[in-house]
Formats: sequence, structure tokens, C-alpha cells
Amino acid sequence: MTTALITHPACLAHAPPPGHPESPERLAAVLAAFETSEFENLIRLEAPLAERAALVRAHSADHIANVLDEWAPQTKTYRYVRIDQDTAMSAGSDEAALRAAGACVRAVDEIIKGPIRNAFCAVRPPGHHAEHDRAMGFCLFNSIAVAAAHARAHHGCQRIAIVDFDVHHGNGTQDIFWKDATTLYASTHQSPHYPGTGEPTERGVANNILNIPLSAGAGSEQFRAAYERVILPAVEQFAPDFLFISAGFDAHMADPLADLCLTEADFAWVTTALCDLAGRRCEGRVVSTLEGGYDLDALARSAAAHVRALMEA
Repeated sequence: MTTALITHPACLAHAPPPGHPESPERLAAVLAAFETSEFENLIRLEAPLAERAALVRAHSADHIANVLDEWAPQTKTYRYVRIDQDTAMSAGSDEAALRAAGACVRAVDEIIKGPIRNAFCAVRPPGHHAEHDRAMGFCLFNSIAVAAAHARAHHGCQRIAIVDFDVHHGNGTQDIFWKDATTLYASTHQSPHYPGTGEPTERGVANNILNIPLSAGAGSEQFRAAYERVILPAVEQFAPDFLFISAGFDAHMADPLADLCLTEADFAWVTTALCDLAGRRCEGRVVSTLEGGYDLDALARSAAAHVRALMEA
């Protein structure tokens, strides 16, 4: 398997207020983990800027204009622009968000072109809380949704599966694809927890939304059972043309923002299982992007385990 690592230095320039957990140090820690000899065969690519034409497939024109034309110019005058209690922009945030979405779009293009078979987008800000017309939860644009829509619009992919193992429910991805019967969104997440969505009763227009909440304190046994018994069979039956992963590592037992008890081994296991499924159903096509993860050491180890599994698939 040929694996790409797609990133850009501009993703380090998004600088929320001091003390904010979604800091540039997160990405720096992840990138440092890939500087060892075991990752020397990664194909390293630069993330382009996403075009508005790509963004508008997942977001409203008003939302895009708010981020790029209203809030971004304000950061030239004010040090920070607060969108909500959790979400802020600085002078580099607009480019970082465009590069994050652009990384996922390029990943799709490179995989379709070959010989790259899967890719990890080491980018920030994260994206899975960004709804069709709303930024929230540290997220400005929903990068994975933008890329999924691109795969359909530019490459004719008819059935898209998105699997999200971030500890927080990806309400934005669910919102964007709620009425899209040709996209399956499946999530494990802690509940009750931010953002307060993700109940099993939230099923989408055609049962295309699959939420498996996990209680605080849940660990490997409960996590793996959710995938083995529910999510993997559902994705297999859905038979996607392309598989996307929202790879949040904040379900790690060391993470300060949540209370699940996973380890690096769990992230490696689920990555391998998803890649095996993709090998059977969609020629191994997998695009993964960094979402959460706020303990720097645990994040770096978990991202390394995830990418190691992608490379071994």
C-alpha cells in the first residue's frame, strides 16, 4: 500500500487564544512523530488551497462568506475574532482552514489517479463540527465533507462512507449528509458529551446515519464491539466507492477533554479493520484527516499508530 501524508506549514499559523486546547503544538507533535525512519516511505505532499467551488458543495455560500469575507478581514485589525465560546479565528486561520480542506480534496485526487492508495491529512483546524451553515467546536470548514462531495462531483463516486471515531460526535458531518441517502455517516463517541448530538435515534433521511454512543469510562472492549457488531457490518453492506475517516484521537485514556479509555492499539486496530474493508469494497481507497486529540504525547503516538496501520494495509 502506498500512503501519502498531506500537510502544509500554514496549518500551524491558525492560532486560537492562549490556553486554547486546539493549539498549533498539536500539529507540530503529530508531524514530529513522522520524522523517524519507519515513516521514510510516506509520500509527502503539500496541501493546496481549497477553492470556493469545492467548499460550496458542503457549506452554504453565506457561511463561506462569513469565514473568508467577514471574519478573516477582522483578524487583520483584532488579534482574535470569536465566533462562539469555543471557536476563534486569528490572522492565519482562513488560509489554514482552506489548506485543511484542500488537503482532503487533493488526497481524493491522488488516490483516484494512483499509485497512492490511502492518505492521512495532517492538518488543522479540525472540521467535523462545522455544519452546512455554521462554524463551531473549533471547526471552520468541514474538510472531510468537502472531500467526500468532491469525490462524487469530480470522480463519479456514487456511494460514500464516512467513519468518525473522534470522542466528540461529528454533528457537522451528520448535518451536511442528513438528507443524502448515498452517504453513510457512522460515529462512535462519548455520550453525554459535547456537542449533545449523536443519539442512536438520529438516523438520517434513509437510515444513512449510524450513531453508537459510548459511556464515560468505556474502553477497548466496548469500542471494538461497536465496530465489530454494528459499524463494520453496516459499512460492508453499504458497499462504498470511497471510505473517509475522521480520525480524532481524543478518545485516548490520557486525553484531558473526555473520559473514554482507548489506547494507541485501539486506533491501530480500527484503522486496520477499516482498511481491510476498503480493500474488499473500494479498491483500498481511504482518506483520513486529523480531527481531535489534546494530550500531545498521546496524540502523537496515536497518529503514528494510525498511519502505521495505513501503510501496512
